[in-house]
Order: sequence, then C-alpha cells, then structure tokens
Amino acid sequence: MTVQTVAPVSWTTQALRAVAALHVVALLFQAVTAGLLLSSPGGRALHMTSGVALVIIGLLHLVVAILVWRPGGGSPRFIAPAALLLVFTIVAAILGVAHVKTVHLPLGVLLFGGGVMQLSRVLGRPGPA
Repeated sequence: MTVQTVAPVSWTTQALRAVAALHVVALLFQAVTAGLLLSSPGGRALHMTSGVALVIIGLLHLVVAILVWRPGGGSPRFIAPAALLLVFTIVAAILGVAHVKTVHLPLGVLLFGGGVMQLSRVLGRPGPA
C-alpha cells in the first residue's frame, strides 16, 4: 500500500482563495445594495460606496493572482480572469455613474457569474502548480 502525500498549499494560493471568495461576497453585496438603491433613501450612497470597495477588492484580487504566479511559482491562469473582472467592474462603475442602466445591470450579473467561475477555478486547484 502506498501513501500519497499532498504538497502544502502556498500562502499565495491561500490568499488567492480568500480574496476570490471575498470578491464574490462583495459582488453579491453589490446586488443587495442595488435593491436598496430602489427602496431606501440611503441606498444610492451605499451602492456607490460598495462599488468603490469592489474596485479595490478587484485590484487586490489581480495583485494576488500575479503573486501566485510570480514569485509563488504557480500558474498564471488566474491573472486574466482577475484582470477582466477588474476592468468590467470599472466599466460597470462608469456606466452606473452615467445612469446607463440598460448595460450597467446586465454587466453586474455577468460580473457575479464571472466571479463565481473564478472562485470555482481557484478552489478547484489543489496546489500552486
């Protein structure tokens, strides 16, 4: 009988898993604040504030994805999705400020789906390679 050992997960991979999960939670919270925007007097300010937080989390997600690759020695395959999430978040924010709701809302749904896909890819990786 042979015993297989699993390589320990690097700190960069653990950080990527954490930030990807945080990113999805922030995207979900953004949808909640969109509902508050329609029903609460302070909803607009909360939605805008959580949008700024979402951009910051997206930037952090991208930085950590890069760190998984270099210096972490892991795969670079998480970088492009993190970059696209950040770019589309910024585009959605610009469209929201411009009140272009017909594109802003579907883009928000797309962002949430992309965030969930990225999270499933990040969690599905057993290690940094």
